Amino acid sequence: MSRKAVVLLSGGLDSTTVLAVAKDQGFEPYAISFRYGQRHAVELEAARRVAKAAGIERHVVCDIDLRVFGGSALTADVDVPKHESAEELSDDEIPITYVPARNTVFLSFALAYAEVIGSTDIFIGVNALDYSGYPDCRPEYIAAYEQMANLATRAGVEGNAMKIHTPLINLTKAETVELGTKLGVDYSLTLSCYDPDTEGRSCGHCDSCLLRLRGFADVGLTDPVSYQEATA
Repeated sequence: MSRKAVVLLSGGLDSTTVLAVAKDQGFEPYAISFRYGQRHAVELEAARRVAKAAGIERHVVCDIDLRVFGGSALTADVDVPKHESAEELSDDEIPITYVPARNTVFLSFALAYAEVIGSTDIFIGVNALDYSGYPDCRPEYIAAYEQMANLATRAGVEGNAMKIHTPLINLTKAETVELGTKLGVDYSLTLSCYDPDTEGRSCGHCDSCLLRLRGFADVGLTDPVSYQEATA
């Protein structure tokens, strides 16, 4: 009998790859997504497509309105920064697309979900290499959260250690694309853009789009999603 695992599924490249990894490792995935007031809420349609294609029987969508705090270009009336190339991105400062404490909030919900379904495994697609400098994507953050999880849950107290799996944390975007392709991921179902148009087409110039495009280019593949303008 396969072990249950909660998979945080945004519908983007990373979380979709992580879902494939969880399945490949023999877990029975239970997907969780969030409608948190993000400007790119169309990503939830992608998450549903991905979950359906993966045969996920239970995919929950939680409503958390982080717009009440703002503080991010994704949850407030602030323009999403655009660039011409990934080389323009800087790791020296945390960008305005960082949503304060987002992964801490999301993992708390995933932790509760895991306890309810009797799981001790959570998968999340954080990455410490090709990312935008978010503090809640670092290995030390995940290690600290996992320690807290084992102090804060019945499972942890009873000796059933909670594990947060981060299979992409040390991979470049190119390596992530290679891994997902090997596992049969259909990336045409996904959406990574922070500022898609009303038709769900990616902008091609936000941090997320540029890192994604570079990942595909580095392995000699064409990104299969639609962009608002032609991309190289």
